Amino acid sequence: MDPTEILERFDEQMRRRPAPDGLFVSKGWSAVLWRPDDGDVEPLVARMRELPGRVEWKYYSHDGPELRERLLGAGLEPEDEETVVVAEAVSIPPPPEDVEVRVATDEFDELAARVFGRRYALPQQAVAVVAVVDGQPVSGGRVDFEEGVEFAGLFGGITLPEYRGRGSYRATVAKRAELARQRGYRWLYSDALPTSRPILERLGFLAITRTTPFVIPPAAR
Repeated sequence: MDPTEILERFDEQMRRRPAPDGLFVSKGWSAVLWRPDDGDVEPLVARMRELPGRVEWKYYSHDGPELRERLLGAGLEPEDEETVVVAEAVSIPPPPEDVEVRVATDEFDELAARVFGRRYALPQQAVAVVAVVDGQPVSGGRVDFEEGVEFAGLFGGITLPEYRGRGSYRATVAKRAELARQRGYRWLYSDALPTSRPILERLGFLAITRTTPFVIPPAAR
């Protein structure tokens, strides 16, 4: 499929569908997912200021530079840019036989706490997996399954520093692709940082756009 058509489907299913008024709100994370038709960002920024917890404007590069300038003008600050990459779930080979990968919510939670110093509650529709070496979880990630869409999202990739470069993260991607295929999802997508993007691209993922979280500075909340 042409990357432009994939991007159109992604926009419609993963951005406009969950946030028809632009703003998606949940307990753990809220975000502006879709640009306002009239270009006026102030009403949505005002709503962002009223929400608790992690709140961001998820800017996509194909929304245009004018929107980026308006977000900066409204007082939002950009965080690290990520690349949205997509692959067909059926194209990802199965996990290698020499790496044990299993579905394990508690072990993933403990691994995240070890790496990041805090625990992250999994979204209700997410499934976590870990790669295990000598009985110890060394890498992990989650896959999000939204209802009524073709895209399953890969998030939360973690690998202990001493186990990087050994194929553990790649194995967790393969396991999550397997879970997505079993549930009938056609596409996998991820907001990839420079650390994970090369691995995903070697597996056949294709870059379709870039995304940057814009947030309200702590002093302005």
